Amino acid sequence: MIDQHLRTLLLKNKQKFMIPASLVATVNQSNSLAHAFLVLTKDRYAKIIVIDNQNHYCGQVSLAMITDQLLETKRINVERLNELTVRDVMQTDTPVIHDPTDIEENLHLLIDQSFLPVVDNQNYFCGIVTRREVLKAVNYTVHTFGK
Repeated sequence: MIDQHLRTLLLKNKQKFMIPASLVATVNQSNSLAHAFLVLTKDRYAKIIVIDNQNHYCGQVSLAMITDQLLETKRINVERLNELTVRDVMQTDTPVIHDPTDIEENLHLLIDQSFLPVVDNQNYFCGIVTRREVLKAVNYTVHTFGK
């Protein structure tokens, strides 16, 4: 349980916690791995959100997941980039959250994740909470607490 005074300080800029879905790079689960590879590489992301045609959250895909599919015993098979879809390699067991301001849950989950997808009750993708934004709140709190 987080002390109420600390919680208040942590949530001072809670409106900045969630980056809205419209500003988050995503790929569709039916996209080719070539497309996902280009998005990840061009935008310099390690991992991005996967959605379906109705903007429901499906999972995440990373460069490591893609390159793992290209490795063969003696070579890298780049043809597989066009043979496989994002659905074939995406990770579906990542944690999601419903409340971007649940600071206690977010702190716990962000230990092992760089971002947390925010979904509504119908699994519609709403945005992400990043470790960076939560750490900004922690930084503000520890520097303001005694004042």
